[in-house]
Order: sequence, then structure tokens, then C-alpha cells
Amino acid sequence: METLQIIPSRTVGPGLRETGVSSSFSGVGQVGFASLLLRNRKVQSFCIRARSYTEDRNGEDLISRNSNSTQNEEREELLLLGTERDSSGSVVGFQLIPHSALSHEKILETREVVANAMDELAEDIETSDEASTRTTYNVVFVTAEAAPYSKTGGLGDVCGSLPIAMAARGHRVMVVSPRYLNGSASDKVYANAVELEQRSQIYCFGGVQEVGFFHEFRAGVDWIFVDHLSYQRPGTPYGDTFGAFGDNQFRFTLLCHAACEAPLVLPLGGFNYGEKCLFLANDWHAGLVPVLLAAKYRPCGVYKDARSIIAIHNIAHQGVEPAATYKNFGVPGGWYKALEWVFPPWARTHALDPGEAVNVLKAAIVTSDRIVTVSQGYSWEITTPEGGYGLHELLSSRSTVLTGITNGIDCNEWNPSRDEHIPSQYSVHDLSGKLECKIALQKELGLPVRSDCPLIGFIGRLDYQKGIDILLSAVPDLMHDDVQLVMLGSGEKQYEDWMRHLECIYKDKFRGWVGFNVPVSHRITAGCDILIMPSRFEPCGLNQLYAMRYGTIPVVHHTGGLRDTVQNFDPYANEGIGDGTGWTFSPLTKENLLAALRTAVWTYKEHKSSWEGLMKRGMERDSSWDVAATQYEQVFEWAFIDPPYAG
Repeated sequence: METLQIIPSRTVGPGLRETGVSSSFSGVGQVGFASLLLRNRKVQSFCIRARSYTEDRNGEDLISRNSNSTQNEEREELLLLGTERDSSGSVVGFQLIPHSALSHEKILETREVVANAMDELAEDIETSDEASTRTTYNVVFVTAEAAPYSKTGGLGDVCGSLPIAMAARGHRVMVVSPRYLNGSASDKVYANAVELEQRSQIYCFGGVQEVGFFHEFRAGVDWIFVDHLSYQRPGTPYGDTFGAFGDNQFRFTLLCHAACEAPLVLPLGGFNYGEKCLFLANDWHAGLVPVLLAAKYRPCGVYKDARSIIAIHNIAHQGVEPAATYKNFGVPGGWYKALEWVFPPWARTHALDPGEAVNVLKAAIVTSDRIVTVSQGYSWEITTPEGGYGLHELLSSRSTVLTGITNGIDCNEWNPSRDEHIPSQYSVHDLSGKLECKIALQKELGLPVRSDCPLIGFIGRLDYQKGIDILLSAVPDLMHDDVQLVMLGSGEKQYEDWMRHLECIYKDKFRGWVGFNVPVSHRITAGCDILIMPSRFEPCGLNQLYAMRYGTIPVVHHTGGLRDTVQNFDPYANEGIGDGTGWTFSPLTKENLLAALRTAVWTYKEHKSSWEGLMKRGMERDSSWDVAATQYEQVFEWAFIDPPYAG
């Protein structure tokens, strides 16, 4: 095999230096570089690879490795048979048990295709004294949900949009998610996904589990859906009307194992992704991926050039289960410390409870090469006792590899000038359609049609995190003012019943829509004047970004991503013209919420020019994924500067 590679060397911006930092947790070593704060850096890419391949004469190449007796015993117990490689040396599959369908199949080596033309690159070099480079990667997103296939909240939105943005920037992108089937019309979202011939057998939970793969190539992304009976049941990806599914640990362990196998065994477009991948694991559901790379693959020479990043969307959910379930993960022995979790004495069930458990998200934080959160504010909050949910000390110890990147939104789906769900389209240059949307919404909800009455909206889950108890307690006082309020959401039954009760009391001022409906959420976002978000904590939040895109002014609690994205209105800034995109308030109390809302209402009624400025500044704000994608690329580069986690 002959290989010609021309790859420019990586450069670091002027004035920056690399700093090595090492730390440890529970006896597990960690190596990291301090964050390099590169801003406004122009990046280009140039990669030419030419390859020729010989015929596959000998089929598989079984590679044996010497190890001590203890390691050999552990591998025999887990049925470790070794790696399978084709004639080019690429790994075909790596399992704790043999493959059933891939023993004689030839998988070609991954190719990296760069779209930049030679003349464009030459022109850039001529016009720049110091040409910078941008490396393209094979990126594997692992997630429990990805819109439009599955979605319960912001995680689905992010993993449905960010991969497309990364693919548009030249990266080869795969998204691995379960193929959820619940027997309803929603199953049609997988209609274009084609079942692949390859199947993988996974050793976990004391037995052999076989999973299949479905594939759809859409918007430049390989969407891979893991097929297993455990994903085929009524309800959401996580539970049903009776609560969370009792086998979620099993379901998402399968997802992680399958995601690690997919780049090795799936010939997508004729070429597998190969070993040099960057895995982006999202929340605890995918948190076992970094552990498997370090514990199962790298000790045997597989994925030695891969890297992993854990993206924390909501640290309140960590995948904590009893310590006895450690053996179910299919992780080789000796890695219990990475997953070990001990509850503090006050959180234990009784005096004799040792508090021992396993925590998947904690293990991901320990073993991943970089850590990302969905906003800058949230990256700081999770290092505090109040926001870290018990993981603040660990995250503080890894702060040098922790980065906050504010989420973007799909500006094609959320665009008031092209939105098919709203009755009248409008733009920042012509706001007349905004009033028409408001009048249409008042008619739809059966509220008095009043263009001069401020219409306040709430869209979100009805639970403690969203501060719904604070909002509902403020409604009786708010209803004394000349305003209208509409709420859309579902969640705890007590809050759903409370919404119905308030609607009966304030028939001309309040409407509560129990449930969730995408077209209705668009119409509320477009038709309301103000959006209220009193979240106790909000890793990023998307509704405030949607609202600003539609000229609806957000009033939010000063926390997490809400603090990062909503700039408090200052009427005296910019030579008296004003500045800001909304209002923030803190601390979270009924009185502060009412004060902020009343300030917004007063501005709406008495200062029309200031209100129009608020609307236009919000609509002009760049909330696209392009900004976030650039920051993710920088984190990818940092991940490959450090050696991979080895334990």
C-alpha cells in the first residue's frame, strides 16, 4: 500500500502558549492542556491523500498481544478474540465476542475528502502573510435523541442541527442514536432509513446482545439508528406515563457499545470511518463511550488515535445505579474506580447504607479528553456546589479541559420570514406581520382581540427546574394588570391541573395549553410580545433564542445560558437610543419576576420606539450554528493536542 500525504502543520495563534496540567481522581490519572483562548481566528484546510490498495489475499489478520496472566484471564472470561483487519490494516471490528456477519468482508480504509479547490487555497496563501489551517475530522455524535427523529427537549434540537452544521464545514459526520418505534404515526420519521447488512454482537449484562443498524444520509450527515427490541415500545425515549423505564441502563449501554462499533464495521458510502475518530458523547446516555475507548479498545491497540468529548446538557441527570450493576456494562475488570460513586451520608437511605453506586456521567468526565457544556455560564455553574449536583469538585479538577459553548438554533426552521406555521410572515425590515400573528393567536385562543394589550407567553416543561411554581404563584397578582398570559407545556400533574384551574378563573386573560404542539409553539412565539422563562437553572435554553428571532422580548432568570444570551435592557446606552435584548432578574422570587415583567409591560406601553429597538436587536442577533461550530472545531483541535486518556 502506497500513501502520499500532504498535510500542513498545525499552528497556534500568536501570543499563545501550551501549558501541561495533570490531575487525578480516585487513582485514575488525567492529562490535559490549559485552554487556549483563540478568538476571531481565520482557519483554512488543506489535505491531499492518494492511496493504492492490494487485493485481500488472506482475509482476516488476527493480532495477538502479550500480556500478563491476570490480563489474559480477564480477556478469556470476556471472550476477547482479538481484532479483525482487512488487507489495508484497517480494523473491521473489535468485539468481546466474534462478529457473526463480517468475517470475510472487506472494508476499505477511511478517506478524508477536502472540498477546497487548489486555486482557492493558492489565492488565500498569496493574500495572507501567515496562512492558518483547519483540520477536518471524522466526528461521531452519540446521543439518546436527535430531531426530527426523536426529541424531548434541547438535546434533540442540538443533536439534530449541530451535526449538519459540522458537515457543512467539511467534516465527515455520523450521528448514532436508537431507532425508537412506539407503534404510532411518529414511526414514519424512519421511513427513509435503510437497514444495513452488518449486525454487531455485544457482550454486556451477562450475555450476548445482537443489534442492527439503519442508515439514512441526509444533509451531508450519516444518520445511524441502532435497532434493538428494547427501543420498540410506547412512550418517550426514556419512559412512559408510569415513569422512567426500568431498563434504561441496559438500553443506553447497548447504544454506547454499538456507537463504538459503528465507525469500524459500517461501510458508509463505501468507506468506514475508521479508528481516527472524534466521539462527541452527549449526556449520561452516551457517557460510557469514553470509558469503552479507554478500557476496552485502546489496551488492544484499537482507537489509539481517537479522542472523546463529553457534552453536558443537563448535569442533574447522571445515570446513577446500584454498585452491583457495574458488571452489566461489559467493561473489562479493574475499571470500577472510574465508575465508582459514593453518596454523602445525608443522602443515604439509612444509617447502615454504604452509599455505593456507579455513576456513568462521572466516569465520562474522568475518562474523556475534553468536556463541553452548552453555554459559558453553565460551564462555571457546574463547578459550584449549587450547580454541580455532587460533581463540582471533579469538574473543578478538570477545569483546564472544560469549555462552554452556547448552542445555536436552526435558522431555517425558526425564521419568521419563511415560517409556514404562522399566519403572517414578517422580518426585521417589515414588522407588520408581527401584529397580525398576535391578533390571530388571540382569536385562536378565544382571548379578547386587543392589539394594545401585552401578550405574555410561556413554553416549556411544567416542572421544578423551569420555575413553574414561581410563575403560577405570581399569576393572581399579574392578572390584576392589563395583560394576557398564555402557557404551553406538560409535566407534573399538579401544575397541569393548576393551569386548567387558572383558565377557569381568568377567562378573559389566561389560557393554558396542556401538552406540546410544534405548530402551536411557533404561533405562540410569533404572536406574543413577551416570553417569560423563570428557570431555576438552564444549561442553555433555546426558547429565548427562538423568541428573539421572532421579535418577542425575553424576560428570564439570570442563570446559565439565559444569562449568556439575553442582554439586559439599558435605556440610556448608545446615546440614549438604548441597548440590550430583554430583561433578566435575580434571585428567583415571585416579587422579582413580577417586577421584571411589569418593567417590560411598562416599556411596551409607554416607549414604543425603545420596544421596537429591542425587537430589532433580538432579530438581528446571530444565533446560527455557524458561531458554535467554529468554537467546537477549536475544542476538537485541543483534544488532539493532548495524548488520549489511557487510565
